[in-house]
Amino acid sequence: MHAMPQWISTAGRRHVIAASLILALAAGTAAAAGRLDNPLKTSGPAAATWAELRADVVGDRPIRDGRALFRLEAPYRAEDAATVPVRIVQTDDARRIKALTLVIHENPAPVAATLTFGAAMGRVNLETRVRVDQYSNVRAIAETADGALWMVGRYVKGAGGCSAPAAKDQVAALRDLGRMRLRHYPPHAGRFDTKVMVRHPNFSGLQRDQITQLFTPANFVHDLRVTVADGLLFQVEGGISLSSDPTFRFLYDGPGDGAITVVARDTDGGAFRRQFPAALGDSG
Repeated sequence: MHAMPQWISTAGRRHVIAASLILALAAGTAAAAGRLDNPLKTSGPAAATWAELRADVVGDRPIRDGRALFRLEAPYRAEDAATVPVRIVQTDDARRIKALTLVIHENPAPVAATLTFGAAMGRVNLETRVRVDQYSNVRAIAETADGALWMVGRYVKGAGGCSAPAAKDQVAALRDLGRMRLRHYPPHAGRFDTKVMVRHPNFSGLQRDQITQLFTPANFVHDLRVTVADGLLFQVEGGISLSSDPTFRFLYDGPGDGAITVVARDTDGGAFRRQFPAALGDSG
């Protein structure tokens, strides 16, 4: 709190402090009212936002509480709003998750990504990075093989992620456009652990050139497909809410001796493809 002027009386100081505490408590209550402790019972301003988004995202299809099926991991307070880690972990494998939609309420383009999973993926365990433009509820809506929809959510404090510069050196970023890397980690609980990264600034259209101050035209990876031995692991339909250099770390069932192929396309017509040998560590 800023120091109060000396001319304010002791009684006045008490009133100012009391009023400040009341406002702080009210703000905290309002923020808490918008959080997704229960993804099906959002209240406050977030409820109105979700009511507007819901029809566009899932139509009038019923949605179930997904907390017994999977969880969404994300930081409560983002260290960097342009690269917020988000992880989907399936906790019940009685149902197969075949698709998932990631929604960030307050972003200019709320649907960050839609993912489709193949049988080779098995139980979903995947992490990526997103942009968060302002304090926002983040939802993950899964569709299981029987056609049912399940939803979980998190509240993330972050601001400015969609307009933050996509790269410190845009010339280098464009020179390496489409370059791919893959890394295999030691197997985890009998499953293969792999990370795929595509070099791409993922321009959102909201970033300014640091010299000219003109907006950089949007150009982002809108389609990415990862397969193993010709079997689909996952496919991503992305938007401007995915961070620069789209990165996905995931566990999968196998086959572990199958080559992994990554194919990506951006909105400027760029097409990138690379095949990686299985389980060879870093590949540059």
